[in-house]
Amino acid sequence: MAPSLAERYQAVQAGLRPGVTLVAVSKTRTADEIRALYELGQRDFGENYPQELREKAPQLPDDIRWHFIGHLQRSNVKHVVPVVHLIHGVDSLRLAEEIDKRAAAAGRAVDILLQVHIAREETKHGLSPDELRDAVRSWPWSAWPHLRLCGLMGMASNTDDRDQVRREFEGLKQLFDDMGADARPAGAFNTLSMGMSGDADLAQAAGSTLVRIGTALFGPR
Repeated sequence: MAPSLAERYQAVQAGLRPGVTLVAVSKTRTADEIRALYELGQRDFGENYPQELREKAPQLPDDIRWHFIGHLQRSNVKHVVPVVHLIHGVDSLRLAEEIDKRAAAAGRAVDILLQVHIAREETKHGLSPDELRDAVRSWPWSAWPHLRLCGLMGMASNTDDRDQVRREFEGLKQLFDDMGADARPAGAFNTLSMGMSGDADLAQAAGSTLVRIGTALFGPR
């Protein structure tokens, strides 16, 4: 017999290290599926598609913390900003600028992570390490009062080589530690989002503070 949702949730929770936040990846899942996990105690959910997030959020409890974990285009920022708790994938100055503008219009501040390209696949998005250093040190953060830079996000290579994945996560953790000293305001740079269903153990061992897990929670689509 396949495990129940409650059993899968318990198993995933058992694999979390102290202080690590679980984001349940709920893209393509129905509002009823999300509500069932919410009723077990889960509050952080991750969506990849702006339209899907816009449709689901009004159907579900107000205290859900929505994470936007997909690649966000500037034209869709206006749809995401009113409901999102944390945007994981900021990878350009123009995107950050647009988020601040839309957050100001919505009368709120938005937490963001800078996405770093750590994988070997060119199809993945993100800043290079040099671009990251420039972003943290040189982007006009003081001119964006409705943005809070909270940390970094990265996705490892899609490979069975766990040593390679471990090295990629450890490299991102080193960048996270290096950049934390330059981020403003001091102390707000405290979130490192890395690790999914297949590599969450490696990510946590490397220092992740937030993992994004879908299939291991909800089961196969």
